[in-house]
Amino acid sequence: MKFTAEQIAGILEGEVVGNPSAEVYKLAKIEEGTEGSLTFLANPKYLNHIYTTKATITIVNNTFEPEQAISTTLIKVDDAYKSFSKLLEYYNQVKLMKSGIEQPSVISENVTYGENLYLGSFCYIGKNVSIGNNVKIYPNSFVGDNVIIGDGTVLFAGARIYSESEIGKNCTIHSGTIIGSDGFGFAPQEDGTYSKVPQIGNVIIEDNVEIGACSTIDRATLGSTIIRKGVKLDNQIQIAHNVEIGENTVIASQTGVAGSTKIGKNCMIGGQVGIVGHITIGNNVRIQAQSGVGRSIKDGEVIQGSPAFGYGDFNKSYVHFKNLPKIVDDIHKMKKSINEINETN
Repeated sequence: MKFTAEQIAGILEGEVVGNPSAEVYKLAKIEEGTEGSLTFLANPKYLNHIYTTKATITIVNNTFEPEQAISTTLIKVDDAYKSFSKLLEYYNQVKLMKSGIEQPSVISENVTYGENLYLGSFCYIGKNVSIGNNVKIYPNSFVGDNVIIGDGTVLFAGARIYSESEIGKNCTIHSGTIIGSDGFGFAPQEDGTYSKVPQIGNVIIEDNVEIGACSTIDRATLGSTIIRKGVKLDNQIQIAHNVEIGENTVIASQTGVAGSTKIGKNCMIGGQVGIVGHITIGNNVRIQAQSGVGRSIKDGEVIQGSPAFGYGDFNKSYVHFKNLPKIVDDIHKMKKSINEINETN
C-alpha cells in the first residue's frame, strides 16, 4: 500500500514542501528512515537527524525551517506528533479493512450479522449469535452460542468468546484472549476433595474496550462480570468471576483481580499487581506495579507495596528499609553504650 506526499497532506490538512508525488509504503523512526519510508520530527532532541535521514517523507511542525540542505520531502502541520498519531490510526484502519466470509468456517443456526462482516478461515460461530456492522473476526476464532457483538468490534486470530457473553461497540479483543470462561469456584468437601460450583452467569463488555493478548475474563457465578466502557487491559491479565471494572480504567500486564472485587472509574493499575476478592477500589486510584492489595481503597488514593499502603509513606519507609542493617547496628551500639554507662554508675 503506497501513499504520496500529496495524499498524506490531504489527510492531515498539511502543506507539502518538496515533491508532492513522493511515495511511501512503510513507517520508520527518523534516525532509521530509509527510502520509501515516512517519519516525523516532533522532539527537538532529534532535530539533527532530519538532515541525515533517508526517509522519503517527514512530517514536521509548521514552525520548522531547515538550516541546511535536506533530502526528505516535508509535510508541515500544526502538531507533528498528533498528526503522525492520526496517520497511524488511519493506516491501521485501512490495513484492517477486510470483508467477506472465508472458507472453511462454520455459521450455526439463527445467526444474524450486519454489513461488511469479515469472518476469517476456520472460525466457528455458535447458535443465535448477533453480530453488528463492520465487525472483523480473524481466523481460528470461536464465538459461542447466544453471544452479542456490537458494531465495529474486532476479534483478532484465536480469540475465544464463550456462550452468553456480550461485547459492545468498537471493542478490540486481541489474539489468545478468552472471554467468559468458568470462574474459579469450588466448594471443599468433608473428604478433602472439591466440588465444582456451576458458573452460570456471563461477561458484559461495554463500548470502546480494548483487551490485550492472552488475557482471561471469567464469567460470573451468578449475574455478570462487567467491564465498563473505555477500559483498557494489557496482555496476560486475569479478571475473575463477578468483578466489575469502572469506566476508563487502565490495567497493565500480569495483573490479577480476584472474584467479586469492584474497581472504580479512571483508575491506573500497574503491572503484576495482585488484588484480593470482595473489596472495593474507589475512583481515580493509582496502584503502583507489583503491589499486593488486600483491603478496600478510597477514592484518589495512590498506593504501593505488598501489602500495599500509601505511596508517600512507602517512599519514606523505603529510605529506612534499605538502611535497616545500619540502623540495627546503630541501635546495638547505643544499647551497648547505655549498658556501659549504667555499669559505671
